[in-house]
Amino acid sequence: MSKITAAITAVGGYVPEHVLTNKMLESMVETNDEWITSRTGIKERRILKEEGKGTSFLAINAAQDLINKSGVDPKEIDLVIVATATPDMKAAATASFTATAIGAVNAFAYDLEAACSSFLFGMSTASSYIECGRYKKILLIGADKNSSMINYKDRATCIIFGDGAGAVLFEPNEEGLGLHDEYLRSDGNGRDFLQATYGGSSYPVTPEAVAEGKHFVFQDGKTVFKNAVSNMADVAEKILERNNLSKDEISWLVAHQANKRIIDATAKRIDLDSEKVMINIEKYGNTTSATLPLLLFDYEKQLKKGDKLVFAAFGGGFTWGSIYLTWAYNS
Repeated sequence: MSKITAAITAVGGYVPEHVLTNKMLESMVETNDEWITSRTGIKERRILKEEGKGTSFLAINAAQDLINKSGVDPKEIDLVIVATATPDMKAAATASFTATAIGAVNAFAYDLEAACSSFLFGMSTASSYIECGRYKKILLIGADKNSSMINYKDRATCIIFGDGAGAVLFEPNEEGLGLHDEYLRSDGNGRDFLQATYGGSSYPVTPEAVAEGKHFVFQDGKTVFKNAVSNMADVAEKILERNNLSKDEISWLVAHQANKRIIDATAKRIDLDSEKVMINIEKYGNTTSATLPLLLFDYEKQLKKGDKLVFAAFGGGFTWGSIYLTWAYNS
């Protein structure tokens, strides 16, 4: 009997219509297009402006795009995982609402939160369910409405983040395609450097906290950048070494889109040519949990069955890791 692996068999994506350009940010904070582009690689980002619509709106649209393209029956989906750092509400799971909205009435659903590593960790979770044989179709969605926690007077954060969602379907594979290996890590000492402090159980939101802007995300850019560069590059190198993969065997690097300099450093560490690096940060900025699936969404037509992909991500917490996966279909 062939070993069952978990393969991605369909991809979907969604970004809001509203575009926030670097030029527009010049009128909001002390910055300019040249500075943002040279420091981050970002030219614009998408923002969900409609009142009352949150992360679930993004997730539902990405999932529906996948369903429409693949023809999968939502009733056959066993599990819906929404990887997100910005759930709609505090106690009600965004994944449950999303599953019901797309007609996945036979699925159970839950949220998974590991900051910018949420989707990467979700890949590990989804593949484990598939490999054990318990479930056949798992919908993993990475979605974040980062604009809901950004202070647009804070240059350190408002130039970086955008809103968006991407979705993938995991199914069993007996051809040796799909997820092969993972190297995942975390370090709780890092949470002081990237967090949205108020709104959690340690620091409930108060009128005073809101008035002082303490409910917005905070980032110590230099510390986060330093750790992201070293850790993302380290795990990408480690996953190649553990699987005896040469740079020539790698088809694509699928790296978290936080900063182009971090992406370049990761590619350089594994000596990968730039044409093998997926990149869309210039269009969307950092969409947190959505960066990895949005890369697959944008590059899907270029992917071929048998392509070897290396995923790498780094997020607040700190959380980081790398995954080695073989692509399972021709678009």
